[in-house]
Amino acid sequence: MLRFLTAGESHGKALVVIVEGLPAGLPVTAADIQGELSRRRLGYGRGPRQRFEVDEITLVGGVRHGRTLGSPVAIEILNTEWFRSDKWHKEMDPAPGKTEQPLTSVRPGHADLTGMQKYGFDDARDVLERASARETAARVAAGALAKLLLSHLGTTVLSHVTRMGDAASTAGARPGPSDLVRVDESPVRCFDPVAEAAMIGAIEAAAKDGDSLGGIVEVLAYGVPIGLGSHVHWDRKIDGLIAQSILSIQAVKGVEIGDGFDVAGRRGSEAHDPIVWDSTTNSYVRQGSLAGGTEGGMTTGELLVVRAAMKPLATLNRPTLPTVDVVTKESTVSFKERTDVTAVPAMGVVAETMVALVLAQEAQRKFGGDSLNEFVRNAEAFRRGLS
Repeated sequence: MLRFLTAGESHGKALVVIVEGLPAGLPVTAADIQGELSRRRLGYGRGPRQRFEVDEITLVGGVRHGRTLGSPVAIEILNTEWFRSDKWHKEMDPAPGKTEQPLTSVRPGHADLTGMQKYGFDDARDVLERASARETAARVAAGALAKLLLSHLGTTVLSHVTRMGDAASTAGARPGPSDLVRVDESPVRCFDPVAEAAMIGAIEAAAKDGDSLGGIVEVLAYGVPIGLGSHVHWDRKIDGLIAQSILSIQAVKGVEIGDGFDVAGRRGSEAHDPIVWDSTTNSYVRQGSLAGGTEGGMTTGELLVVRAAMKPLATLNRPTLPTVDVVTKESTVSFKERTDVTAVPAMGVVAETMVALVLAQEAQRKFGGDSLNEFVRNAEAFRRGLS
């Protein structure tokens, strides 16, 4: 079954990801992965780091002559900033030593204080380097492989921003698989041009104040196979797997599948998607997406809809958050690392990644196969047997 493991720190030499469980014969190039990593760097409100830190990847193992071998795929993502700066050579040197600039004014809303208490550290950098959202670059690399696998089932995963601070989309239209380029061309990855302008204005206002903004993204998966997940075991319900994967993204504090929070205020007669038989396609169709493409812990084959809510970043360009210095115990304000006004547009790409990885994992569990041909053949056989 598909699984992955990431390693590396924000200002370390490199990030590494190992993806296990991909079938043999899946076409893969470095450009496929590089393209997804470039999308993660998009978005109005990103900091200067995005302008000079290039995600240089190397396929270390598991791929030969442009196709997977069935063995674990290993990817290295070099941190170009580490190579440009002696500072990070010294700060992140794995050899014995110590820093001359320990960070002790911990940031509210970040992992700093709790991580220091948990592991017995006296320098917040021991925590923040791994807690940083830079780690998501490795996840996106893994997700690029998951998307490639899903594409052979006719499944496409994309996202768009629906809210940035108090600026929200009201158009109601959702992008389809052919609209991804248009979404990515938006400075805030918003499909609604009216809301896009308001979001840009909200970001500029927050930037002027040295503050940060959170928001909401909607992830959409088209062409999802029926029956991924399970109603049998609590830990295999697709809703739970997706929710856990989304909430594992740094700074994400809320997740919703379909119109989950809205339908909670409705009567049952208005809270579910009617089922009809489509004689043209000889298939069952649900009229609506209130359930977000899942029922009973399984995918229904309808549009999968997942929303993720990201809180404003805890590191501010103008630090004002009250905190305590863990050495002196005196009141102060939190320290400043290089940061963004918002990372919501980039978070949408990461959320796509996590949904794609869950869907690919469950597709591999259901359809199996040591080779891509076997995997696709099994999926097609299952679809032919549906009634």
